[in-house]
Amino acid sequence: MLRFKILASVVPLLAAAVFARAEIGSVSHPCIALGDTSVELTSLFWTAGVHVAFTEDPSRATVRVQITDDAEAADFTVVDDGLGSEPESCQASPSTRLVSIAAQPVDGGQVIYLSTEGPADYRIYVRSKSFSQREAAALIVGARGGHRHLQAASL
Repeated sequence: MLRFKILASVVPLLAAAVFARAEIGSVSHPCIALGDTSVELTSLFWTAGVHVAFTEDPSRATVRVQITDDAEAADFTVVDDGLGSEPESCQASPSTRLVSIAAQPVDGGQVIYLSTEGPADYRIYVRSKSFSQREAAALIVGARGGHRHLQAASL
């Protein structure tokens, strides 16, 4: 009888987990492809291997990302037509690197200062209906692993 009670309580939990996984897996997240690897933002903090946070204080930042209006001057450019324009190379695979945006800095995680002025470790150009500037900055920092230590940053 005890086994039946345990089984009866576990079955609904398993069904809920499968349903939740299907819902989570069907949501499209910003993603970029880098060679054989893709880097994708995730809202599931515990699944991410890389965590980034943002700050308004440049002295707290470990990485500075500049938003530029010149696509040719950018290290990372995102231009798309919106939903449905993701390349097929961003499909989930074992080599997908998951990045989460944390509300507060995480131990060992990068802290990004996003601005329109230099100096900067990365420069991004974003004209997208599906990527925000913050998401693009999180993806490039997550993909590159953080600070580049530029000798000549933009001014």
